[in-house]
Amino acid sequence: MTARTTKTAAAAKKEAASTVEDATAKVENFVAETQKTASEQFEKMSKGFEDLTAFSQENVEAMVKSSEIAAKAAEGITSEMSAYSKKAYDDGVAAAQDLASAKTVSELFEKQSAFAQSAFEGFVSQATKMNEIYVAAAKDITAPLGARVTAATETMKSYTA
Repeated sequence: MTARTTKTAAAAKKEAASTVEDATAKVENFVAETQKTASEQFEKMSKGFEDLTAFSQENVEAMVKSSEIAAKAAEGITSEMSAYSKKAYDDGVAAAQDLASAKTVSELFEKQSAFAQSAFEGFVSQATKMNEIYVAAAKDITAPLGARVTAATETMKSYTA
């Protein structure tokens, strides 16, 4: 072998080693980037599952709160209806006794008309009161669920923005 062939062979060997080192570095860099990307995606996915779990838990809590409010509202409505029924019954008994004490037919009609008017006004007043109670209860019951719908809407907006 001549000196020139030896230099060319050495240069070729050196160039091959350099090419292998470059290829190895590129592969190592590619693997490192792939691992980094995979780790980032896994962390995002884990965070997404954590967020979903937390969101679901908050939904359950809102439903429980709404149920508790509904139970208290039903209790209040039942109490109000019982009180009204008792008052209406007592008023009816008192009116019957008053009607029985009438001395003339004309007095009887006057007392009966006064009772009918009083009973009607009491009914209208109670109906108005019950309507207000129902509206307030519906508003209170739906508030926690409405807050969750708002939260879901905001979350969806954050994904699309």
